[in-house]
Amino acid sequence: MDLKELLEEKDMSVMDCSKVSGVPYSTLMDLVKKKTRLEKSSGETLYKLAKVLNVSMEELIEEEILAKERADFENFKSNMCHQVKSKGDLDFIVDTLQNDEVSKYWRLKWYKEAYYTLAMVDYLSRINDLPICTNYNDIRETSLKEPVYPRDIIVLEKFEVDSEACKKAYEEAIPEFKRFNIIEGDIRDVC
Repeated sequence: MDLKELLEEKDMSVMDCSKVSGVPYSTLMDLVKKKTRLEKSSGETLYKLAKVLNVSMEELIEEEILAKERADFENFKSNMCHQVKSKGDLDFIVDTLQNDEVSKYWRLKWYKEAYYTLAMVDYLSRINDLPICTNYNDIRETSLKEPVYPRDIIVLEKFEVDSEACKKAYEEAIPEFKRFNIIEGDIRDVC
């Protein structure tokens, strides 16, 4: 969550936060307006803000750090499939829900990643006869505007190897992914 959202959540103005925390108003305004990045702030500033906002210093800067580390979507999908393989379905579901990964990506406006993560949890829940977590019903009511196909499917069509590749992939897509306009056929196909 960014600083502006945290202040709104705590119903605290920039001026009030400045007075309570001891962080100069001008510094705080630069952080709120994102003229200055939180992660570049001094440890003292982060400590004061974290204390007043009742969050850890890590939570204050986590989203800025994640934003710099955003992976290519194909790599993201591959990494997630490898996590499922190494952790197993149930541990993956538990870890993902406990860490609230879907909301983290949603707050960063990484919608493809949020939808993919939610689709993965929903799919694994269905095939393991587990109830669907209802915390994300609002997100389930939305989807990407355009379908997102795997890169290899696009290449097959683009180079006229298989003119029906996208159509076939769409028809065979896992329903939980397809619901969000993400065309995913097999999450178990990892080395």
